[in-house]
Amino acid sequence: QVRLVESGGGAVQTGGSLRLSCAASGDVNSIHCMGWFRQAPGREREGVTIIDVSDRSTTYTASVKGRFAISKDNAKNYLYLQMNSLKSEDTAVYYCVAGWRIWGGGCPNEARQYHYWGQGTQVTVSS
Repeated sequence: QVRLVESGGGAVQTGGSLRLSCAASGDVNSIHCMGWFRQAPGREREGVTIIDVSDRSTTYTASVKGRFAISKDNAKNYLYLQMNSLKSEDTAVYYCVAGWRIWGGGCPNEARQYHYWGQGTQVTVSS
């Protein structure tokens, strides 16, 4: 079992920055992939960014490339999401996720393929 607890959400103006943190505990050594998903009101959950915890390779959804950065502190078992140049469309509940690589492949991109989820943290961007 892996427990994920997010923090760092809040309200910020357009163009501002926030850093989300996710504390992982439990059987974290079994995890291959971690990342962030988000869900805005009335919309489906969307993958934001994923990191392979072994080789540190990352993927980002197109709308956040160049603005968001994922990182992981393996020593402290923390996952971070640095969000810069925030836009109103970034408003959502952000979830930390953890799971395993696809058999014979890399880290999955779909929400249903992640077994562990945090409780979510709200990010609100307003002008």
